[in-house]
Amino acid sequence: MAKALLALALWLCLSLTALAASPKKPPTWAELTLEQQQVLAPLAADWEKLEPERKRKWLGIAKRYPKMKPDEQARVQRRMEAWAKLTPKERQTARENYKRLEKLPPEKKQGLTKQWEEYNRLPEQERRKLGSAPRKPPAATSAPKSPAEPAPVPAASTEQPEAPAAVTPPAAAQATQ
Repeated sequence: MAKALLALALWLCLSLTALAASPKKPPTWAELTLEQQQVLAPLAADWEKLEPERKRKWLGIAKRYPKMKPDEQARVQRRMEAWAKLTPKERQTARENYKRLEKLPPEKKQGLTKQWEEYNRLPEQERRKLGSAPRKPPAATSAPKSPAEPAPVPAASTEQPEAPAAVTPPAAAQATQ
Protein backbone atom coordinates (compact mmCIF):
# COMPACT_ATOMS: atom_id res chain seq x y z
CA MET A 1 0.00 0.00 0.00
CA ALA A 2 2.82 2.39 0.86
CA LYS A 3 4.53 1.60 -2.43
CA ALA A 4 1.31 2.33 -4.33
CA LEU A 5 0.89 5.70 -2.59
CA LEU A 6 4.52 6.57 -3.21
CA ALA A 7 4.17 5.65 -6.88
CA LEU A 8 0.97 7.72 -7.16
CA ALA A 9 2.63 10.73 -5.50
CA LEU A 10 5.65 10.42 -7.78
CA TRP A 11 3.41 10.15 -10.85
CA LEU A 12 1.40 13.23 -9.79
CA CYS A 13 4.57 15.26 -9.25
CA LEU A 14 5.95 14.31 -12.65
CA SER A 15 2.70 14.93 -14.52
CA LEU A 16 2.10 18.30 -12.83
CA THR A 17 5.66 19.37 -13.65
CA ALA A 18 5.14 18.38 -17.27
CA LEU A 19 1.87 20.30 -17.41
CA ALA A 20 3.45 23.41 -15.91
CA ALA A 21 6.38 23.26 -18.33
CA SER A 22 4.26 22.95 -21.47
CA PRO A 23 3.25 26.29 -22.98
CA LYS A 24 -0.44 27.00 -22.56
CA LYS A 25 -2.35 27.22 -25.79
CA PRO A 26 -4.03 30.64 -26.18
CA PRO A 27 -7.82 30.55 -25.92
CA THR A 28 -10.14 30.38 -28.89
CA TRP A 29 -12.52 33.32 -29.40
CA ALA A 30 -15.31 31.39 -27.65
CA GLU A 31 -13.05 30.79 -24.64
CA LEU A 32 -12.37 34.52 -24.12
CA THR A 33 -14.26 36.28 -21.35
CA LEU A 34 -17.04 38.64 -22.36
CA GLU A 35 -14.84 41.59 -21.34
CA GLN A 36 -11.94 40.33 -23.50
CA GLN A 37 -14.30 39.83 -26.45
CA GLN A 38 -15.63 43.38 -26.09
CA VAL A 39 -12.14 44.90 -25.97
CA LEU A 40 -10.80 42.73 -28.81
CA ALA A 41 -13.99 42.90 -30.92
CA PRO A 42 -12.22 44.37 -34.00
CA LEU A 43 -10.08 41.20 -34.13
CA ALA A 44 -12.97 38.73 -33.83
CA ALA A 45 -13.01 37.76 -37.52
CA ASP A 46 -9.27 37.01 -37.57
CA TRP A 47 -8.78 35.68 -34.03
CA GLU A 48 -8.59 32.00 -34.95
CA LYS A 49 -6.01 32.75 -37.68
CA LEU A 50 -3.66 34.65 -35.37
CA GLU A 51 -0.44 33.02 -34.23
CA PRO A 52 -0.35 32.05 -30.51
CA GLU A 53 2.27 34.71 -29.78
CA ARG A 54 0.08 37.43 -31.34
CA LYS A 55 -2.96 36.24 -29.38
CA ARG A 56 -0.98 36.47 -26.13
CA LYS A 57 0.08 40.02 -26.92
CA TRP A 58 -3.48 41.10 -27.75
CA LEU A 59 -4.64 39.45 -24.51
CA GLY A 60 -2.05 41.53 -22.67
CA ILE A 61 -3.54 44.68 -24.17
CA ALA A 62 -7.03 43.52 -23.18
CA LYS A 63 -5.79 42.96 -19.63
CA ARG A 64 -4.35 46.51 -19.40
CA TYR A 65 -7.36 48.07 -21.14
CA PRO A 66 -9.61 48.61 -18.05
CA LYS A 67 -6.82 50.57 -16.32
CA MET A 68 -6.43 52.95 -19.29
CA LYS A 69 -7.91 56.42 -19.37
CA PRO A 70 -10.96 56.83 -21.65
CA ASP A 71 -8.94 58.69 -24.31
CA GLU A 72 -6.31 55.92 -24.30
CA GLN A 73 -9.05 53.29 -24.62
CA ALA A 74 -10.54 55.15 -27.58
CA ARG A 75 -7.11 55.37 -29.21
CA VAL A 76 -6.50 51.64 -28.71
CA GLN A 77 -9.89 50.84 -30.25
CA ARG A 78 -9.28 53.10 -33.28
CA ARG A 79 -5.87 51.59 -33.88
CA MET A 80 -7.11 48.05 -33.39
CA GLU A 81 -9.87 48.67 -35.94
CA ALA A 82 -7.32 50.07 -38.41
CA TRP A 83 -5.04 47.07 -37.77
CA ALA A 84 -7.90 44.62 -38.30
CA LYS A 85 -8.65 46.18 -41.70
CA LEU A 86 -5.12 45.58 -42.97
CA THR A 87 -4.35 42.61 -45.16
CA PRO A 88 -1.80 40.09 -43.86
CA LYS A 89 0.76 41.55 -46.29
CA GLU A 90 0.11 45.10 -45.05
CA ARG A 91 0.46 43.92 -41.45
CA GLN A 92 3.78 42.28 -42.23
CA THR A 93 4.98 45.46 -43.95
CA ALA A 94 3.91 47.51 -40.92
CA ARG A 95 5.83 45.16 -38.59
CA GLU A 96 8.94 45.39 -40.77
CA ASN A 97 8.68 49.20 -40.92
CA TYR A 98 8.32 49.34 -37.15
CA LYS A 99 11.41 47.18 -36.66
CA ARG A 100 13.35 49.31 -39.16
CA LEU A 101 12.30 52.54 -37.41
CA GLU A 102 13.29 51.12 -34.02
CA LYS A 103 16.85 50.66 -35.33
CA LEU A 104 17.22 54.30 -36.45
CA PRO A 105 19.51 56.59 -34.47
CA PRO A 106 17.69 58.94 -32.04
CA GLU A 107 18.29 62.06 -34.16
CA LYS A 108 16.68 60.47 -37.23
CA LYS A 109 13.73 59.27 -35.13
CA GLN A 110 13.33 62.79 -33.79
CA GLY A 111 13.36 64.20 -37.33
CA LEU A 112 10.70 61.73 -38.47
CA THR A 113 8.59 62.51 -35.40
CA LYS A 114 8.79 66.21 -36.23
CA GLN A 115 7.77 65.55 -39.85
CA TRP A 116 4.86 63.40 -38.69
CA GLU A 117 3.67 66.15 -36.33
CA GLU A 118 3.88 68.70 -39.16
CA TYR A 119 1.88 66.38 -41.39
CA ASN A 120 -0.79 65.93 -38.72
CA ARG A 121 -1.15 69.72 -38.37
CA LEU A 122 -2.11 69.98 -42.04
CA PRO A 123 -5.82 70.32 -42.92
CA GLU A 124 -7.53 67.00 -43.70
CA GLN A 125 -7.93 67.90 -47.39
CA GLU A 126 -4.21 68.64 -47.73
CA ARG A 127 -3.31 65.34 -46.03
CA ARG A 128 -5.58 63.43 -48.40
CA LYS A 129 -3.95 65.18 -51.33
CA LEU A 130 -0.47 64.26 -50.09
CA GLY A 131 -1.52 60.69 -49.35
CA SER A 132 -2.86 60.14 -52.86
CA ALA A 133 -0.02 61.94 -54.66
CA PRO A 134 2.60 59.65 -56.16
CA ARG A 135 5.97 59.79 -54.44
CA LYS A 136 8.76 61.66 -56.13
CA PRO A 137 11.47 59.27 -57.26
CA PRO A 138 14.79 59.77 -55.46
CA ALA A 139 17.48 61.63 -57.38
CA ALA A 140 19.59 59.26 -59.47
CA THR A 141 23.03 58.98 -57.89
CA SER A 142 24.36 56.00 -59.77
CA ALA A 143 23.92 54.13 -63.01
CA PRO A 144 20.56 52.37 -63.35
CA LYS A 145 20.48 48.76 -62.22
CA SER A 146 19.58 45.96 -64.53
CA PRO A 147 15.90 44.91 -64.43
CA ALA A 148 16.86 41.48 -63.05
CA GLU A 149 18.01 43.01 -59.75
CA PRO A 150 15.37 43.55 -57.09
CA ALA A 151 14.57 47.13 -56.20
CA PRO A 152 16.03 48.29 -52.89
CA VAL A 153 13.70 49.07 -50.00
CA PRO A 154 13.48 52.86 -49.74
CA ALA A 155 15.00 54.37 -46.62
CA ALA A 156 13.21 56.92 -44.48
CA SER A 157 12.79 60.06 -46.55
CA THR A 158 13.64 63.56 -45.39
CA GLU A 159 11.10 65.04 -47.78
CA GLN A 160 7.65 66.14 -46.64
CA PRO A 161 5.96 63.15 -44.99
CA GLU A 162 3.12 61.34 -46.63
CA ALA A 163 0.26 59.55 -45.01
CA PRO A 164 1.61 56.11 -44.24
CA ALA A 165 -0.09 53.11 -45.82
CA ALA A 166 -0.40 51.52 -42.40
CA VAL A 167 0.12 53.36 -39.17
CA THR A 168 0.93 50.93 -36.42
CA PRO A 169 0.02 52.23 -33.01
CA PRO A 170 2.66 51.70 -30.34
CA ALA A 171 0.39 49.43 -28.30
CA ALA A 172 -0.72 47.47 -31.34
CA ALA A 173 2.74 47.33 -32.78
CA GLN A 174 4.08 45.90 -29.56
CA ALA A 175 1.22 43.47 -29.51
CA THR A 176 2.05 42.26 -32.95
CA GLN A 177 5.75 41.99 -32.53
